[in-house]
Parts: sequence; C-alpha cells; structure tokens
Amino acid sequence: MSDEAVIAQKGPYQVELTEGQDYWYCRCGRSKAQPFCDGSHNGTTFEPLQFTADRSGTFNLCGCKATDDEPYCDGTHNML
Repeated sequence: MSDEAVIAQKGPYQVELTEGQDYWYCRCGRSKAQPFCDGSHNGTTFEPLQFTADRSGTFNLCGCKATDDEPYCDGTHNML
C-alpha cells in the first residue's frame, strides 16, 4: 500500500460538527467514511487527526488531503 495520501475528492466535505465533540479526520484519503477515519490507514504511515469542535455548525473539511489548515479546507484543491 502506498504511503501517499489519496485525493478523496477535489473539494471540501460540508459537515455538521457539535461543540465539544471529538472527531477523527482521515489523513490518508482511503476511508469510506470521508472525511472521517474508518481505519483504512492501517498498513500505512498515516494516522488520523483527532480534533474537538470548538463550536457547533457547518464546516468545510478538506477532501483533497493537501490543506495547510487541517482538518479544514483552505482552498488548496483549486491548485491541484
């Protein structure tokens, strides 16, 4: 299995997050539960990013796995 991130989609995933809840963002791009981890990184050097929502609402999480503002989309997909 390659140790390069897979572009899950060239655009963000719009998701509802709940303040105070923990989430595990997929960094490898292989998860079937995008943008969240389902363990598909096993056998790679990737680990999911655990983060806690600081407020409730709709957020754009990165789908291309190239953002500099993990787990949030920073528009990097526009340059791929």
